[in-house]
Amino acid sequence: MTKTEIKAGLERLSQHPYFAYVLDVYGEPPEWRREQGFATLLHIILEQQVSLASAKAAFDKLNQAIPVEPESFLQLGDLTLKHIGFSRQKTRYGRILARAVLGGDLDFAGLERLSDKEARAELTKLTGIGRWTADIYLLMVMGRADIWPKGDIALASGYQYLTGLTERPNQDALEIIAETWQPYRSLAAKLLWHYYLSR
Repeated sequence: MTKTEIKAGLERLSQHPYFAYVLDVYGEPPEWRREQGFATLLHIILEQQVSLASAKAAFDKLNQAIPVEPESFLQLGDLTLKHIGFSRQKTRYGRILARAVLGGDLDFAGLERLSDKEARAELTKLTGIGRWTADIYLLMVMGRADIWPKGDIALASGYQYLTGLTERPNQDALEIIAETWQPYRSLAAKLLWHYYLSR
């Protein structure tokens, strides 16, 4: 999204009282942009179902051990990756991703030419990359404007706290709610993350 598009999106979302509150009290959300490629997608895989701090610690250890590239990653054994912080499952996912990149089955530059739906489908062909992982990549790396990463616990918790609900909404319900924020669901997600992390 360009700065002009972000401004337009925030103006549109600020018509919702809850988002207006977030913008008034906490300001605009960070861009949270990430670099294209293997290292970032591997980092997002590490973030699956764990805290961001835990995933970052493991990724930082990996980055200290090797250049985070497919060839180097495939040279690491199970025990080394376990000490770094990879579970057996995420070790498998990382190796599948590395082989897909080296074999040309996943072309990061080529994803840019695809629609959101097509890019998501390409990413989720790989074992270990589900919708949430693909959508975080689409949102934070590719900068797509209307992505809702279903399954994100922080978004559900942020919405609960912001709206004063007694319990966290389930992911299906929250996805339906998010439809009212089209075509700026990526910005809506960033506002909720911003609130969740700032409150």
